[in-house]
Amino acid sequence: MNIKKPLILSLKWILICVLIGVFSGSASAFFLVSLEWCTQFREHHNWIIWLLPIGGLCIGLLYHYYGKDVVKGNNLLLEEYEKPRNTIPLKMAPLVFVGTLITHLFGGSAGREGTAVQIGGAIADQFKGLFQLDASDRRTLIILGISAGFASVFGTPLAGAMFALEVLYFSKINFKSAILSFLIAYVAYFTVEFWQVKHTQYNIPIVPTLTLINLVWIIIVGILFGLTSMLFSRTTHFWGRLFSKTIRYAPLRPFVGGLILAITIFAIGTTKYIGLGLPIIVDSFTNPNASYDFLLKILFTGFTLGAGFKGGEVTPLFFVGATLGSALSLVVPLPIALLAGMGFVAVFSGATHTPISCTIMGMELFGIESGVFIGMACLVAYFSSGSIGIYNSQIVKGAKYRLYQRIKRQNLEEL
Repeated sequence: MNIKKPLILSLKWILICVLIGVFSGSASAFFLVSLEWCTQFREHHNWIIWLLPIGGLCIGLLYHYYGKDVVKGNNLLLEEYEKPRNTIPLKMAPLVFVGTLITHLFGGSAGREGTAVQIGGAIADQFKGLFQLDASDRRTLIILGISAGFASVFGTPLAGAMFALEVLYFSKINFKSAILSFLIAYVAYFTVEFWQVKHTQYNIPIVPTLTLINLVWIIIVGILFGLTSMLFSRTTHFWGRLFSKTIRYAPLRPFVGGLILAITIFAIGTTKYIGLGLPIIVDSFTNPNASYDFLLKILFTGFTLGAGFKGGEVTPLFFVGATLGSALSLVVPLPIALLAGMGFVAVFSGATHTPISCTIMGMELFGIESGVFIGMACLVAYFSSGSIGIYNSQIVKGAKYRLYQRIKRQNLEEL
């Protein structure tokens, strides 16, 4: 048996993983440092929020004249994976990088996952021509880009690798892609570690015994987390459709949206609902949040992204879930940190249809001791969040897909 060809092929893919992982990880490290600078500058100079409409206009003009073919963002990655057509332009990376920094500097409410994933995807897809890869291999490249971006920006390599596989649904993923997804996730993760960029630390100090009554409470809060996921997704899509219908000239959408946001932020007298909101998330693990905090974050984030500002949805989903879980600790007899951690990943699970990767993320961030509570909350939220998630182009498969198809058929038969 000739082992030379498989060996060369394996070495080629290892080289590809190392290159993409190092490039994406380095980009994520630089992005995280830049994002922290923007956040600190804004918090110490709140007057800059009045420039949010100007920042929005700049983003709108950038994408109108230079980025119409990449404006779909994460949805473009999902579409190219499903039906490979054209190489994702490398310009996607600098455009979303600059757009996200502008959004956060001037006071928009957005995340960072979308930016890191788009940067990783754009970098990875360039290797198609360099290594003369076919359509099947190009799907693998997109998986690698998503995995590298997610793992490096959150510091969760196992969850990043699984997210890339799960969000693209497993049926079209081969064994090679799965192995490489985990390999590149660790390369990207250790690249960020090499640059000495730190990730936020969370802690769940008390995990109770899993009793029947606790199981009932997990199901109840899991349903609430799932319904919140649905509200987040539908709110974001609603604002996007409304801005598209009412303002035809795309660059004006973030200008008008930025003006409304700036006035609103100063009217309510707080900046806790803009930016990433990491301090609020950390605090939610020890102090109960107000019952309306998660709703206002949904409103601010949906409006920001719907108006055309750039960033991700995942960190705002963390904020929404953690603050909701924290608020529920006033009525649910479970430890506040556990409820905040459950909400942190469960709302994300429902909004992205990725319960497995969210469970893994929960164990990576909070410790394996909370894994049963985290996993069950993610699963319940996944099933109770509806069929619409934050990514329009995502194809929902698996048990949830079959369940909703069965419900749809039953409703049609009753009619």
